[in-house]
Amino acid sequence: MQGLGEARISTFTQAVKRTFDIAMARLPEALHGHLERAHALVLHRHVFPDEHGKHAQVLSSDGTRWYPVNGHCTCMDASRTPQGLCKHKLAFGLYRRASELLASAGGAPARGSALPEAPASVNVRLCIGGADVQWTLRDQDEDRLAERLARLLARFPQAPAAPVPAAAAPAAPAQPTPEGWCLVHGISMKLNNNERGRWYSHRLEDGAWCKGKK
Repeated sequence: MQGLGEARISTFTQAVKRTFDIAMARLPEALHGHLERAHALVLHRHVFPDEHGKHAQVLSSDGTRWYPVNGHCTCMDASRTPQGLCKHKLAFGLYRRASELLASAGGAPARGSALPEAPASVNVRLCIGGADVQWTLRDQDEDRLAERLARLLARFPQAPAAPVPAAAAPAAPAQPTPEGWCLVHGISMKLNNNERGRWYSHRLEDGAWCKGKK
């Protein structure tokens, strides 16, 4: 139940702000800087949980890298901050708590782990490391989703499909050469017969004889 001095929470942004204020009051001062950066990640829609709400992918503040958050984080700060609470883990924590707070206040309906449904999403098939991968992007804003999709496609450029060679026309079957046809001069020859046999030939302009063979 809300206190008399607390404004009713009706939007996700309000729930994030309330969760952030509570975390700033409870967490040690050494984590306040990380918490402020985590707050910015959530407000800029850089946190994308899976469908069960147990794990998330957190986009870096500059939009160039993804960090999987699954009880731990792979970023460099995770091993140096108190309790391993880097800004990516804190961002996912803020996101989950704000989602639960919004649902309990009668805000947007929750599904599964009470995470708000992204109104815009897109699926894209990519070849990453030789594997065929389907990547799902979700966002609260269609224009921002389009920008993220463009960055993703630039990160994993696909080789252009090899052009399909046109089918070679079948070679025309060779036509049989007519008997008595000169292959050299392209004219018909005369049939000759004597005791030595049978052959074709024709006389050339210089008086020589051609038997029509190249």
